[in-house]
Amino acid sequence: MCRNIHTLFNYEPPATEHEVRDAALQYVRKVSGFTKPAQANEEAFARALDEVAGATRRLLDTLVTTAPPKDREVEAERARARAAKRFAA
Repeated sequence: MCRNIHTLFNYEPPATEHEVRDAALQYVRKVSGFTKPAQANEEAFARALDEVAGATRRLLDTLVTTAPPKDREVEAERARARAAKRFAA
């Protein structure tokens, strides 16, 4: 799956609509093979984007967990540390 789609569930603060839409956009791009669709496909692309974003929001709103929410800043720092180690020269 696309590495640019990040986990959105169980974070504090919760995922924003912008984050949900960005994840949906990455998914639709990956599945369609288009980063920007041709004019003939724009309507289908936009409709798919809206539907995937809606489904993602509904999923996030209905999931439950007993785990404490993760802190976005802490997780971002961990990701940066992993990347630095992975891509060290």
